[in-house]
Amino acid sequence: MKFLWPALLTYLSCGAAAQAAGSDDDSPDGPPRGWQLGVATVVSDSVYAGEGSRVIPIPLIAYQGERFYFRGISAGWSLFGMESFEVAALAKLRFDGFSVDDLGREELAANGLDYRLLEDRDKAVDVGLGLKWRGAAGEVELELLADATDKSGGQEISLQYGYPFDLGEGTLTPTVGVNWLSKDMANYYYGTLDEEVARGVVDYKPGSVVIPHIGVSYFRPLGEKWTLMSHLKYSSLPDEITESPFVEPDTDGTASVFIGFSRAF
Repeated sequence: MKFLWPALLTYLSCGAAAQAAGSDDDSPDGPPRGWQLGVATVVSDSVYAGEGSRVIPIPLIAYQGERFYFRGISAGWSLFGMESFEVAALAKLRFDGFSVDDLGREELAANGLDYRLLEDRDKAVDVGLGLKWRGAAGEVELELLADATDKSGGQEISLQYGYPFDLGEGTLTPTVGVNWLSKDMANYYYGTLDEEVARGVVDYKPGSVVIPHIGVSYFRPLGEKWTLMSHLKYSSLPDEITESPFVEPDTDGTASVFIGFSRAF
């Protein structure tokens, strides 16, 4: 799930935008008021040793109010907004952790790790600010997040640019972006902990990392209430992550594919 949920947030946002013209109460450029419910399937590969690929059906749940919104595992409160610019307070669940039992014991051993000496990496809650700008040149999103639960005690900055254009009866949006993880966050999810090192595990700390990604989203309204959503994303991993003893050997990146349907209420 560590790579599925961040992508799911993007898909829910796309679905909301796709239905923006479906309600008389909606603003011209914003998502529709009320609830959206649907189903989707995500196929994603994991970088962690022994986890492999997953095909997972997931529910899509979103709510949009005048200032407050809820999308899957994220929530936001609009602090300032105008036609082309918005600033919002954000809260998100972070699923980047793992359970040691889900990793491959043989694969860990091949990387020099004894699973019996390892600890789980817990989920977290991030809070921060999100800034969005849209215009004729495309859309830019910036998020500044920090771990509010002190699991990693780290921070993340993400920047993404997309350029939507009409394709048939839908909208296609190529995207490019980058995520920066602070050393505390990267060390927690891809390095070894001090307590593990004290038990004899290799001491590995990747430090802060930059993860670029590219993707493409497509959504198409199906009548007044339904929307088809799809997304493909690929993240290129830096050496600091690919050289981690937790990561599957010869892993250069990770990809995910999503397709789903949602209905506005």
